[in-house]
Amino acid sequence: MIVLGIESSCDETSASIVKDYEMLSNIVYSQEIHSEYGGVVPELASREHQKNITYVVNRAIHKSNIQKHEIDGIAVTYGAGLKGALLVGLNFAKGMSMALNIPYVGVNHLEGHLFSNIMENTQISFPFISLIVSGGHTQIWRVNKIGNYDLLANTVDDAAGEAFDKGARLIGLSYPGGPEIQKASVGGDTEYYPFPRPKVKKSKYDFSFSGLKTSLLYKVRKMDDKEVKKNLHHIAASYQEAIVDTLLDRISRISKEEEINQVSIAGGVAANSRFREKAAKLSSDNNLSIYFPPLSLCTDNAAMIAMAGYEKLKAGERSDLSLEPNPNLSL
Repeated sequence: MIVLGIESSCDETSASIVKDYEMLSNIVYSQEIHSEYGGVVPELASREHQKNITYVVNRAIHKSNIQKHEIDGIAVTYGAGLKGALLVGLNFAKGMSMALNIPYVGVNHLEGHLFSNIMENTQISFPFISLIVSGGHTQIWRVNKIGNYDLLANTVDDAAGEAFDKGARLIGLSYPGGPEIQKASVGGDTEYYPFPRPKVKKSKYDFSFSGLKTSLLYKVRKMDDKEVKKNLHHIAASYQEAIVDTLLDRISRISKEEEINQVSIAGGVAANSRFREKAAKLSSDNNLSIYFPPLSLCTDNAAMIAMAGYEKLKAGERSDLSLEPNPNLSL
């Protein structure tokens, strides 16, 4: 089965062609326009999606060396995300479905992340633990089978990616904060500033990153600009380490309690090199199989949507024209 995936939930316009479990193409257009605002501007995101979606879809089809009439079905993100942005992709999918007389199915963006590793790591079997860690989400799920998921941990305030973005802003770095802090941390001492590894009192697994951000704010307030600049690599390395340690602590404890040794990591923060390095050590020390997607599939992309949609279409799921975008869609 050949599936076209379409993703437009935030600030990436993406289209992908997947044939069975093989990715034939994955085109991602990232909207650079938001960097000057320090975050995603919803109105601009919608406008950029409208401007680019036709080109991105046609490029994905061309790169996969197939013809439009060979596509068996379409998978499109319909939530969660920015309503206007979601609407662009959803309407395009509906129109193409009607024009080609093929079925389409709406896919939950988070469900796409859950299955983003399967194309590259076909040895993953159910059940497995999945950490979704990005600018909008920090959640740990037990994936029992397609459509059957148990939420084990969530953030009570900021997502990990958001903590990177806000932390970067506090020390004068640009958006997106994760890559900027990673670059700034090179050569820095990870223990130079003892930032807290926050825990939530009423939950043994939930995340909280707002206190970490506040700790950084107080630290920076005590320093003048010259001192911040001089110690930037130490600040960045220490702050990054606190986020990474918090994520790995939950993975380690949850995998032991659930007695599951397969862990899938997905989302933008999965691209962080320090996170990957420390996860590899955790894996070898604890007989865990920890899977990361290739860097190209860490950010929002249509390949993961196509993969999740492939499973849904194969199971006979279909969406009709009444489907509306759902910005607050949960699993």
